[in-house]
Amino acid sequence: MAYASVKDVQKRMTRQMSEDEQVVCSTLLDDAAILIDSYHSTASDAAKNTVSCRMVVRALGDGSESGFPIGATQGSMSGLGYSQSWMLTNGANGELYLSKIEKSMLGVANRIGSYSPVQELAEAST
Repeated sequence: MAYASVKDVQKRMTRQMSEDEQVVCSTLLDDAAILIDSYHSTASDAAKNTVSCRMVVRALGDGSESGFPIGATQGSMSGLGYSQSWMLTNGANGELYLSKIEKSMLGVANRIGSYSPVQELAEAST
């Protein structure tokens, strides 16, 4: 079950979605819900809604005229010889993924820690 609606996503875009895009958007919202639940199913409804919308807008493109792919952290352009390159650190353009800030919104930010499977054996043998 999706945590956001097609209308929620449309509010965040600078262009109107076509009917075909609305169908894709609905499917992506269902997929986003599965990804969100795999990270933190007990996050707040507001966080799940916002994160779902951000993920789907990033995958569909918001229609902005910036020329930069959504989610790009680095980019370059050239002139007469035409060249373009972009670095997407979280996932590919058009792919659903959770950014670092979205993971934090869901309450699963990076935590420092470790686990040693040998530790249990060492404790059991004493």
